[in-house]
This record gives sequence, C-alpha cells and structure tokens, in this order.
Amino acid sequence: MAQEIVAAGSYFDGVSARPHPVTLRLGDRLVISGAGIFHDWNPIDIRASETLPPLMRIGVVGSLARVEFEDATLAAVLPTRCPDLRKAEDGTHGTLRIVGWSVAAGLSVLAAAVYGMPLLAALIAPLVPAPVEAKLGEAVDGQVVRILGDPPLCAEPAGQAVLDALVARMTAGQALPPGLSVVVRRHAKANALTLPGARIVVLSDIIAKARTPDEFAGVLAHEFGHAAARDPTRALIQTSGSSFLLSLVLGDLTGSTVIVAVGQAALAAGYSRDAERAADAYSVAMMNRAGGDGAALASILERIAKDGSETGAFLRSHPFTRERAAAIRALAGPDAAGRRILSDADWTALRGICPPLPGKDKGKDKPKPEAPEDAPRSEGERL
Repeated sequence: MAQEIVAAGSYFDGVSARPHPVTLRLGDRLVISGAGIFHDWNPIDIRASETLPPLMRIGVVGSLARVEFEDATLAAVLPTRCPDLRKAEDGTHGTLRIVGWSVAAGLSVLAAAVYGMPLLAALIAPLVPAPVEAKLGEAVDGQVVRILGDPPLCAEPAGQAVLDALVARMTAGQALPPGLSVVVRRHAKANALTLPGARIVVLSDIIAKARTPDEFAGVLAHEFGHAAARDPTRALIQTSGSSFLLSLVLGDLTGSTVIVAVGQAALAAGYSRDAERAADAYSVAMMNRAGGDGAALASILERIAKDGSETGAFLRSHPFTRERAAAIRALAGPDAAGRRILSDADWTALRGICPPLPGKDKGKDKPKPEAPEDAPRSEGERL
C-alpha cells in the first residue's frame, strides 16, 4: 500500500467559480473531502493542467471538477502515481476545448448581430456538454425554488409510487436527456416547468386543476417534449447570449446573473410558437404510445386559457390556444377520448401526493373534485 500524503487544497465543481476548502489524501487513490464534498479519484484518470508553480491544478477525465493545491510534496509524488498526469488537460484536448468555447463566445456576438439570438441559440444548445447542462439545471432549480418561495416537495408514498410508474411508462424507449427527473412541489399556482438537464418541476395546483389523469399526463408529456428538444437550454442562451458562453469558458455559471435570468424565464415559460407546436405533437405521440388520451392536453389548455386570474398557469400564457387545441385533437385522432392512462384508484392516489398541511383536517386538504364542464363558476375561481 502506498504511503499516504495529506495536503490542503481548494475544490471547484466546474460550474461555479467559488472555491471549496478540501483535504487531499493520496494513497492508492486520491480522496478529496470537505463540507458536503467527497470524491475518490483513480490515479489513472487524473490529469493536470498548465499552471505556474507552486500552484497545481488537477482533475479527472470526463469531469469539469478541479482541485488546486500548493503542497510541494504532493506535487512531487503525483507524477509517480498518476501515469497519465500530463497526457490530456495540458495537451490538445484541453486546449482545443477552451479555444473552441472561446471562439464560440466570440462568434456569438457576431452571430447575434447578423442572424439574431434565436438562430444562435438553436446552433449552440446542442453543443453544450451534458455534464454542464446537468450542473446548470441543478443551479437553476435552486433559483426557481427560491423565486417560488421555497415550496415544499410533495412525495406521499402512494402518490409518489403512481407518479414514478407513470413517468417510467411514458418515457420507456424514448430518447430523453440523461438524468431526467420529475418532482412535485406544493404551490397554489397551476404550472409545470422544464429546466436544463431534463429537470421537470410540477406545481401541485396543476394536478388539482386537471379533471382527468390524461390531462395531467398530457401536460407532463408536453414538458418531456421540451426536455427532449433541449428548449430550456436554448431559451437560456437566447436570453443571456454571449454571457452564457463566456461563463462556460470562465467556469462560472451558478454565481452569475445568467442563473437568475433563466430562473425567471423558466417561470414565464416563454418558448416560441414552433417549440410549443413541437412539444404538443410530442405530447400526443407519447400519450398515444402509453395508451392515454392524447387529446386531453387540448382540454386543459383551453380551460386554463379562459382563466383571467393570475395563476401563472402552465398554459394560460401560451399563445394561439385555439389553433393549438385544434392541432392536438387532429393529431390524437377520433378514438383518443376512449383511452385512460390511469385507473380511478391510481388517479386518486396521485392527486393526494401532497401531504395534508399541518394543523388542517385531512379532508380539507384533499383535492376537491372538479365541477362539470358546463357548471357555473365564480369570477375569481382559478384553474
């Protein structure tokens, strides 16, 4: 067993420029530990970047995370235990990656002036590495949750089990980004949000407002469509432009105003008409494959669009509602209304995914059954 060498260093997660104090222990492997941080790196995978002594910067292949330290003993021993230490990061691959992003950042200014931000975003979004997009999604998720007032997660076991099974059934065999996740948060606004990194946030009132499980599933499938097309990342680039690319080059995504902008953009759900049409078509196809009512999305779209209260609703602010609803029903086909994606028992369990609020009777906190379509509604009732 190799003699252990201990040194102090700083850990960078590859997204934020903020350093995190860590302890480095080099034995047969390199163990990095600190507050909320633990990594166990294989010496074979460790690479070093060009730095000026006594500073040394190292990372592992396939990760944006880096560690910096100035311990002379550790710096001297690392090359003897890491055979490929100088192989990649200070060679062509690391250099080309930085040069490539730097050129892209420069060209983005020109492209924005000549072609406009929508085209630029469409060209750049597919090039963002999946690990970067995942880290970005995690940071945006935290920002969105703060903007919403830190609504609690809803995960009553019975409802969560139905939701997990529904998501698995709907996404089976689909080409969706890695790390797809769906969470429900208790909130009085009917909304569903797709964030970078295929993170779907469902606000509980959209479940309460859905009159059938297929309406909710149709909304969920629509969000999967945005995730599949990487629309949130495209919207982020369109909103922030070259500052996003410069943040990638500098390794600072979570500490910039870019995150605030995309958090607010996610809440506004400002996608283009083409993006909405594509997500609608994706929803219908997914619902049909899963055995659900692909036309149900049109029903909840029309109903929420009629609501005049400030619900911040998933569909209320989306444009051209009548055109979209007609297209959805045409795609779904005449037999769509006869399908149902969940049993009554499972739908009841899913509608109870948010636990009762403390101090309230359970019966008072359960979702209320929706009135029939032609029933009279008060002027202030939200959908």
